[in-house]
Amino acid sequence: MSTVVAPPAEPSHAVLAGKRAPRWLWALPPVAFVVVAVAYPLTGVVARTFTDKAERPAGLATWRETLTDGAVLRALGTTIQVAALSTIGCLIAGTFLALVLAYVPFPGAPAVVRLIEVVVSFPSFLIPLALGVLLGPVGVINAAITPLGLSTGAFSTSLWGVVLAEIAFYTPFVVRPVLAAFGQLPAAQINVASSLGAAPARIVARVILPAAYPALVAAASLTFLLTLNEFGIVLFTGAKDVITLPMLVYTRSIVGQDFASAAVLATVQLILSVGAYLLYRSFTRQEAH
Repeated sequence: MSTVVAPPAEPSHAVLAGKRAPRWLWALPPVAFVVVAVAYPLTGVVARTFTDKAERPAGLATWRETLTDGAVLRALGTTIQVAALSTIGCLIAGTFLALVLAYVPFPGAPAVVRLIEVVVSFPSFLIPLALGVLLGPVGVINAAITPLGLSTGAFSTSLWGVVLAEIAFYTPFVVRPVLAAFGQLPAAQINVASSLGAAPARIVARVILPAAYPALVAAASLTFLLTLNEFGIVLFTGAKDVITLPMLVYTRSIVGQDFASAAVLATVQLILSVGAYLLYRSFTRQEAH
Protein backbone atom coordinates (compact mmCIF):
# COMPACT_ATOMS: atom_id res chain seq x y z
CA MET A 1 0.00 0.00 0.00
CA SER A 2 1.50 3.27 -1.11
CA THR A 3 1.33 6.48 0.88
CA VAL A 4 0.71 9.78 -0.80
CA VAL A 5 2.98 12.42 0.61
CA ALA A 6 1.66 15.98 0.28
CA PRO A 7 4.18 18.61 -0.80
CA PRO A 8 5.37 20.86 2.00
CA ALA A 9 3.10 23.83 2.54
CA GLU A 10 4.43 27.18 1.55
CA PRO A 11 5.23 29.32 4.60
CA SER A 12 2.34 31.58 5.53
CA HIS A 13 4.51 34.69 5.47
CA ALA A 14 5.54 33.89 1.90
CA VAL A 15 1.89 33.60 0.85
CA LEU A 16 1.07 36.88 2.56
CA ALA A 17 4.08 38.53 0.97
CA GLY A 18 2.83 37.51 -2.44
CA LYS A 19 -0.58 39.04 -1.77
CA ARG A 20 0.61 42.08 0.13
CA ALA A 21 0.06 45.43 -1.54
CA PRO A 22 3.04 47.74 -1.99
CA ARG A 23 3.74 49.83 1.08
CA TRP A 24 3.42 53.10 -0.81
CA LEU A 25 -0.15 52.13 -1.68
CA TRP A 26 -1.10 52.05 2.01
CA ALA A 27 0.35 55.52 2.45
CA LEU A 28 -1.87 57.05 -0.22
CA PRO A 29 -5.11 57.44 1.84
CA PRO A 30 -3.57 59.32 4.79
CA VAL A 31 -1.38 61.42 2.49
CA ALA A 32 -4.39 62.27 0.32
CA PHE A 33 -6.41 63.23 3.40
CA VAL A 34 -3.66 65.51 4.71
CA VAL A 35 -3.26 67.16 1.30
CA VAL A 36 -7.00 67.71 0.76
CA ALA A 37 -8.04 68.58 4.32
CA VAL A 38 -4.95 70.44 5.58
CA ALA A 39 -2.27 71.34 3.03
CA TYR A 40 -4.57 72.64 0.28
CA PRO A 41 -6.68 74.97 2.50
CA LEU A 42 -3.60 76.29 4.33
CA THR A 43 -1.81 76.91 1.04
CA GLY A 44 -4.84 78.82 -0.18
CA VAL A 45 -4.93 80.96 2.97
CA VAL A 46 -1.22 81.78 2.78
CA ALA A 47 -1.46 82.55 -0.95
CA ARG A 48 -4.37 84.92 -0.24
CA THR A 49 -2.12 86.99 2.02
CA PHE A 50 -0.18 88.16 -1.04
CA THR A 51 -3.23 89.71 -2.69
CA ASP A 52 -5.29 92.79 -1.95
CA LYS A 53 -8.96 93.06 -1.04
CA ALA A 54 -9.90 92.80 -4.74
CA GLU A 55 -7.83 89.58 -5.10
CA ARG A 56 -5.14 91.29 -7.20
CA PRO A 57 -1.47 90.41 -6.59
CA ALA A 58 -0.07 92.76 -3.94
CA GLY A 59 3.20 91.22 -2.79
CA LEU A 60 3.87 92.08 0.85
CA ALA A 61 1.68 95.18 0.83
CA THR A 62 -1.20 93.45 2.63
CA TRP A 63 1.19 92.11 5.26
CA ARG A 64 2.64 95.58 5.90
CA GLU A 65 -0.77 97.21 5.99
CA THR A 66 -2.24 94.61 8.33
CA LEU A 67 0.67 94.23 10.74
CA THR A 68 1.03 98.00 11.17
CA ASP A 69 -2.68 98.46 11.88
CA GLY A 70 -3.21 99.61 15.46
CA ALA A 71 -6.36 97.50 15.80
CA VAL A 72 -4.42 94.38 14.84
CA LEU A 73 -1.61 95.10 17.29
CA ARG A 74 -4.14 95.69 20.08
CA ALA A 75 -5.94 92.45 19.19
CA LEU A 76 -2.65 90.55 19.24
CA GLY A 77 -1.82 91.97 22.67
CA THR A 78 -5.31 91.17 23.97
CA THR A 79 -5.10 87.62 22.61
CA ILE A 80 -1.82 86.92 24.38
CA GLN A 81 -3.00 88.68 27.55
CA VAL A 82 -6.23 86.67 27.77
CA ALA A 83 -4.43 83.41 26.98
CA ALA A 84 -1.69 84.08 29.56
CA LEU A 85 -4.09 85.11 32.34
CA SER A 86 -6.39 82.17 31.60
CA THR A 87 -3.46 79.76 31.62
CA ILE A 88 -2.20 81.06 34.97
CA GLY A 89 -5.70 80.81 36.43
CA CYS A 90 -6.17 77.28 35.08
CA LEU A 91 -2.80 76.22 36.52
CA ILE A 92 -3.66 77.55 39.98
CA ALA A 93 -7.20 76.13 40.05
CA GLY A 94 -6.28 72.86 38.33
CA THR A 95 -3.27 72.16 40.55
CA PHE A 96 -5.28 72.89 43.69
CA LEU A 97 -8.10 70.57 42.58
CA ALA A 98 -5.62 67.83 41.64
CA LEU A 99 -3.91 68.11 45.05
CA VAL A 100 -7.24 67.82 46.87
CA LEU A 101 -8.41 64.88 44.75
CA ALA A 102 -5.08 63.05 45.08
CA TYR A 103 -4.12 63.66 48.70
CA VAL A 104 -7.28 64.67 50.60
CA PRO A 105 -9.54 61.61 50.45
CA PHE A 106 -13.24 62.37 50.79
CA PRO A 107 -16.45 60.56 49.88
CA GLY A 108 -17.42 61.15 46.28
CA ALA A 109 -13.94 62.03 45.01
CA PRO A 110 -14.23 59.66 42.00
CA ALA A 111 -17.56 61.28 41.11
CA VAL A 112 -15.92 64.71 41.21
CA VAL A 113 -13.19 63.49 38.84
CA ARG A 114 -15.83 62.19 36.43
CA LEU A 115 -17.73 65.47 36.66
CA ILE A 116 -14.58 67.41 35.80
CA GLU A 117 -14.05 65.14 32.80
CA VAL A 118 -17.63 65.74 31.64
CA VAL A 119 -17.05 69.51 31.56
CA VAL A 120 -14.61 68.95 28.68
CA SER A 121 -17.48 67.63 26.56
CA PHE A 122 -19.56 70.81 27.03
CA PRO A 123 -19.80 73.36 24.21
CA SER A 124 -17.62 76.28 25.23
CA PHE A 125 -20.40 78.84 24.80
CA LEU A 126 -22.35 77.31 27.71
CA ILE A 127 -19.84 78.71 30.21
CA PRO A 128 -20.26 82.43 29.35
CA LEU A 129 -24.02 81.94 29.20
CA ALA A 130 -23.96 80.41 32.69
CA LEU A 131 -21.74 83.22 33.99
CA GLY A 132 -24.15 85.73 32.48
CA VAL A 133 -26.99 84.15 34.44
CA LEU A 134 -24.93 84.44 37.63
CA LEU A 135 -23.02 87.70 37.17
CA GLY A 136 -24.89 89.55 34.43
CA PRO A 137 -26.75 92.84 34.97
CA VAL A 138 -29.95 90.90 35.70
CA GLY A 139 -28.17 87.82 37.05
CA VAL A 140 -28.76 85.94 40.27
CA ILE A 141 -25.91 87.58 42.19
CA ASN A 142 -26.87 91.09 41.09
CA ALA A 143 -30.45 90.47 42.17
CA ALA A 144 -29.21 89.38 45.60
CA ILE A 145 -26.81 92.27 46.24
CA THR A 146 -28.72 95.14 44.62
CA PRO A 147 -30.81 95.75 47.80
CA LEU A 148 -27.48 96.24 49.60
CA GLY A 149 -26.46 98.96 47.16
CA LEU A 150 -23.90 96.70 45.46
CA SER A 151 -23.51 95.56 41.86
CA THR A 152 -21.26 93.36 39.76
CA GLY A 153 -21.25 96.07 37.10
CA ALA A 154 -20.10 94.97 33.66
CA PHE A 155 -17.82 92.24 34.99
CA SER A 156 -19.36 89.44 32.92
CA THR A 157 -18.72 91.37 29.69
CA SER A 158 -15.25 92.61 30.61
CA LEU A 159 -11.82 91.14 29.94
CA TRP A 160 -11.87 89.56 33.39
CA GLY A 161 -15.23 88.01 32.62
CA VAL A 162 -13.72 86.39 29.52
CA VAL A 163 -10.74 85.17 31.56
CA LEU A 164 -13.01 83.71 34.25
CA ALA A 165 -15.09 81.89 31.63
CA GLU A 166 -11.98 80.41 30.01
CA ILE A 167 -10.62 79.34 33.41
CA ALA A 168 -13.91 77.60 34.19
CA PHE A 169 -13.88 75.76 30.87
CA TYR A 170 -10.19 74.85 30.50
CA THR A 171 -9.24 73.96 34.09
CA PRO A 172 -10.06 70.25 33.47
CA PHE A 173 -7.28 70.20 30.87
CA VAL A 174 -4.87 70.87 33.74
CA VAL A 175 -6.51 68.62 36.34
CA ARG A 176 -6.26 65.37 34.39
CA PRO A 177 -2.52 65.33 33.46
CA VAL A 178 -1.47 66.76 36.83
CA LEU A 179 -3.62 64.24 38.69
CA ALA A 180 -2.02 61.45 36.65
CA ALA A 181 1.45 62.80 37.53
CA PHE A 182 0.57 62.85 41.23
CA GLY A 183 -0.55 59.23 40.93
CA GLN A 184 2.92 58.21 39.69
CA LEU A 185 4.72 59.79 42.65
CA PRO A 186 5.83 57.07 45.13
CA ALA A 187 4.02 57.44 48.44
CA ALA A 188 7.30 56.58 50.20
CA GLN A 189 8.76 59.99 49.29
CA ILE A 190 5.85 61.78 50.93
CA ASN A 191 5.96 59.49 53.97
CA VAL A 192 9.68 60.09 54.45
CA ALA A 193 9.25 63.86 54.22
CA SER A 194 6.36 63.70 56.68
CA SER A 195 8.32 61.53 59.12
CA LEU A 196 11.13 64.11 59.07
CA GLY A 197 8.68 66.71 60.32
CA ALA A 198 7.97 68.57 57.08
CA ALA A 199 4.72 70.52 57.10
CA PRO A 200 2.11 69.70 54.41
CA ALA A 201 2.79 72.97 52.58
CA ARG A 202 6.52 72.21 52.50
CA ILE A 203 5.87 68.68 51.22
CA VAL A 204 3.75 70.10 48.41
CA ALA A 205 6.33 72.75 47.50
CA ARG A 206 9.49 70.63 47.83
CA VAL A 207 8.36 67.10 46.93
CA ILE A 208 5.05 66.90 45.06
CA LEU A 209 5.16 69.90 42.70
CA PRO A 210 8.79 69.40 41.55
CA ALA A 211 7.97 65.79 40.69
CA ALA A 212 4.97 66.94 38.64
CA TYR A 213 6.85 69.79 36.93
CA PRO A 214 6.86 68.25 33.41
CA ALA A 215 3.11 67.58 33.64
CA LEU A 216 2.47 71.12 34.88
CA VAL A 217 4.43 72.69 32.02
CA ALA A 218 2.79 70.41 29.45
CA ALA A 219 -0.66 71.25 30.82
CA ALA A 220 0.17 74.96 30.77
CA SER A 221 1.36 74.75 27.15
CA LEU A 222 -1.79 72.90 26.07
CA THR A 223 -4.05 75.34 27.91
CA PHE A 224 -2.24 78.33 26.39
CA LEU A 225 -2.65 76.79 22.93
CA LEU A 226 -6.39 76.24 23.44
CA THR A 227 -7.11 79.65 24.96
CA LEU A 228 -5.03 81.33 22.27
CA ASN A 229 -7.49 80.07 19.65
CA GLU A 230 -10.68 80.43 21.69
CA PHE A 231 -13.53 82.05 19.77
CA GLY A 232 -16.85 80.86 21.18
CA ILE A 233 -16.30 82.06 24.74
CA VAL A 234 -15.20 85.54 23.65
CA LEU A 235 -18.13 85.81 21.24
CA PHE A 236 -20.84 84.64 23.64
CA THR A 237 -19.49 86.67 26.55
CA GLY A 238 -20.51 89.76 24.62
CA ALA A 239 -17.38 91.65 25.65
CA LYS A 240 -17.34 94.34 22.96
CA ASP A 241 -14.01 95.76 24.12
CA VAL A 242 -12.25 92.37 24.13
CA ILE A 243 -11.12 91.89 20.53
CA THR A 244 -8.85 88.89 20.02
CA LEU A 245 -7.25 87.66 16.80
CA PRO A 246 -9.93 84.98 16.16
CA MET A 247 -12.62 87.65 16.64
CA LEU A 248 -10.80 90.02 14.29
CA VAL A 249 -10.45 87.29 11.65
CA TYR A 250 -14.21 86.72 11.87
CA THR A 251 -15.00 90.43 11.69
CA ARG A 252 -12.74 91.18 8.73
CA SER A 253 -13.73 88.12 6.71
CA ILE A 254 -17.46 87.73 7.37
CA VAL A 255 -18.44 91.31 8.19
CA GLY A 256 -15.88 93.38 6.29
CA GLN A 257 -15.33 90.94 3.39
CA ASP A 258 -11.60 91.75 3.58
CA PHE A 259 -10.35 88.22 3.06
CA ALA A 260 -6.76 89.26 2.30
CA SER A 261 -6.32 90.96 5.68
CA ALA A 262 -8.18 88.11 7.39
CA ALA A 263 -5.79 85.63 5.75
CA VAL A 264 -2.80 87.53 7.16
CA LEU A 265 -4.33 87.44 10.64
CA ALA A 266 -5.13 83.74 10.27
CA THR A 267 -1.54 83.04 9.23
CA VAL A 268 -0.21 84.94 12.25
CA GLN A 269 -2.60 82.97 14.45
CA LEU A 270 -1.36 79.75 12.84
CA ILE A 271 2.27 80.64 13.56
CA LEU A 272 1.46 81.35 17.21
CA SER A 273 -0.52 78.12 17.51
CA VAL A 274 2.19 75.97 15.94
CA GLY A 275 4.76 77.53 18.26
CA ALA A 276 2.60 76.78 21.31
CA TYR A 277 2.00 73.24 20.04
CA LEU A 278 5.71 72.56 19.53
CA LEU A 279 6.34 73.80 23.06
CA TYR A 280 3.63 71.47 24.34
CA ARG A 281 5.06 68.49 22.43
CA SER A 282 8.59 69.14 23.70
CA PHE A 283 7.42 69.01 27.32
CA THR A 284 5.24 65.93 26.78
CA ARG A 285 8.29 64.14 25.34
CA GLN A 286 10.30 65.14 28.40
CA GLU A 287 7.52 63.83 30.63
CA ALA A 288 7.46 60.52 28.74
CA HIS A 289 11.19 60.05 29.33
